[in-house]
Amino acid sequence: MISRRRLLGMMATAVLPMRLPAATGSGTLSLESELLRKRVAAGKLPELSQRLPRNPRVIDLGAMGREAGQHGGTLRMLIGGQRDIRYVPINGYSRLVGYNLQLDMVPDILESYTVEEGRRFTFHLREGHKWSDGSDFTAEDFNYYWHDVILNTQYLRGGPPVSLKVNGNVARFEVLDPLTIRYTWDLPMPQFLPNLASPIPLTLALPSSYMRQFHARYQTPEKLAELVEQYRVDDWVGLHRKMSRQNRPENPDLPTLEAWRPRTRPPAEQFVFERNPYFHRVDEHGRQLPYIDRMVLNVSTSDIIAAKAATGESDLQASAVDLPDYTLMKEAESRFPIKVSLWKRTRGSSVVLFPNLNCKDKVWRKLFQDVRMRRALSLAINRREINQVIYYGLANESANTVLPESPLYKPEYARAWSSHEPLHANRLLDILGLDKRHANGMRLLPDGRLANITVESSGESTLETDVLELIRDHFREIGIALFVRTSQRDIFRSRIMGGDVMMSVWQGLDNGLPAADMSPNELAPSSSDQLQWPSWGLYYMSGHTQGKPSELFHVQLLSALRDEWMLSTRTEDRVRIWERMLAIHADQVYTIGTINSTLQPVVRSARLHNLPEKGLFGFQPTSYFGVYMPDTFWLDKEI
Repeated sequence: MISRRRLLGMMATAVLPMRLPAATGSGTLSLESELLRKRVAAGKLPELSQRLPRNPRVIDLGAMGREAGQHGGTLRMLIGGQRDIRYVPINGYSRLVGYNLQLDMVPDILESYTVEEGRRFTFHLREGHKWSDGSDFTAEDFNYYWHDVILNTQYLRGGPPVSLKVNGNVARFEVLDPLTIRYTWDLPMPQFLPNLASPIPLTLALPSSYMRQFHARYQTPEKLAELVEQYRVDDWVGLHRKMSRQNRPENPDLPTLEAWRPRTRPPAEQFVFERNPYFHRVDEHGRQLPYIDRMVLNVSTSDIIAAKAATGESDLQASAVDLPDYTLMKEAESRFPIKVSLWKRTRGSSVVLFPNLNCKDKVWRKLFQDVRMRRALSLAINRREINQVIYYGLANESANTVLPESPLYKPEYARAWSSHEPLHANRLLDILGLDKRHANGMRLLPDGRLANITVESSGESTLETDVLELIRDHFREIGIALFVRTSQRDIFRSRIMGGDVMMSVWQGLDNGLPAADMSPNELAPSSSDQLQWPSWGLYYMSGHTQGKPSELFHVQLLSALRDEWMLSTRTEDRVRIWERMLAIHADQVYTIGTINSTLQPVVRSARLHNLPEKGLFGFQPTSYFGVYMPDTFWLDKEI
């Protein structure tokens, strides 16, 4: 088994906490983009030395095996809808703390941090760091968010979010000086830093000088009423939330710390992001990052994005491109100025069936909550056929679990209930009481209905459709008919939460490469977004004010183990907890995985440099391209 460190070791990134050379003083214009130099010359921006932190984050490209780039250019990407502009901050990956290429935690926006007893976190900000509008980024921005948002019961009626609580108690927040803040809990808080390093990070700060105009504490009622009407929201709380969304960059006026800032308001067919003139990273020569001036995201339909990328209409494309598109892409290399690489996906499974254990239908809910039903459906699937037909035999046939590159991997997790045994599956269904059949050979439910399963999909992946076509035949062998219903993602999610969906299809574990010190939240009810138990997840996420707790023993055990992990301080204890949770998941089959370790085609312009030939691609923990630092990618001149 190849270890994760060995796999990533050759792609190490060096972070040098050092002062810039004297060459960054005023008048040295070659250290920044021509786009910004013109604005400096026109008096619209201060000099570079006044825009960078006194001690910026220095990225040593030479140590990464990459070349120093040139400023300028526009990077084009294709998206399936305007909500996909959220990929920009995910890929940009500017975080208080973040993972490097070895998946070790390092300071990014923060200059440094300390952790004491696993419960006291002291953060040191960079002197002179500014938001994209030039306003100072200081402890006041954390103070504003803490007191005027987190502790504001009018804003958060249920109180502070669960992600900031340990054993029901929220942290104590302190401002030690304008550049130093501290969060302290009475008990260990091991998920705090991983939550800050995630693709959609825990928010701790907002640009206070901008956001106060939307807050009832600082704005007049008359002006707030005017703004509420202008932005078509219900009240000032809705207004503040809409204007402060950092993970959905729809407000071009909201100051950001990301590499690129939005310049387009929705609705639109094209979204432009422009470099942040105050971005805090530089290369080893003192040149401000990002190298690329603009990102342009063109809205298209998901099913033609691959074809468009193959003809060079995108400079960097992985979303809406799947392995079946690879042959088309490789053939197009000879005709268009593109290059195609294959990265490994980090999901626990490429395509997963999620029986909804909280569905409204009492008969199906009882069946899905019985492990024998879930095991039977898993045993019915011919994963070898899926691998050969869809993935050219290049993937691993596996349950939805961690990948071999994870230090927590065990082969038995992948093998559990994932072999093709239709006879065993039929016996389990007979024992369950589904032994009566219709004249057409399909099984009948205890109430006399046909045992038809409708799988709901967001309709965004042709790969899902192809896999479901094969699974339909597999389920027919055990007397169950499979039907597919497609709806838009928002409707898809709301129907699952409402219990109207009996089964859905999506991708597997977000983080297929966990280490013991990463949170095991995915393995226990923790969010209403969890398709297998949305109501139980909502119960945890809301601090027990919404949803309901699980009555199933093994699900309760998973929650107890997750709580034990949260109170742990030793890595060996966390390993033991993770292994037990993974073993329970393998045995109980709460999600029905198919194939993992799949390959992801990455299409890029021949002009794009510093993108590795091979990499790991996924939401967690790599934030898609995020840990590979797209701010260091650069475009050469037109070919």
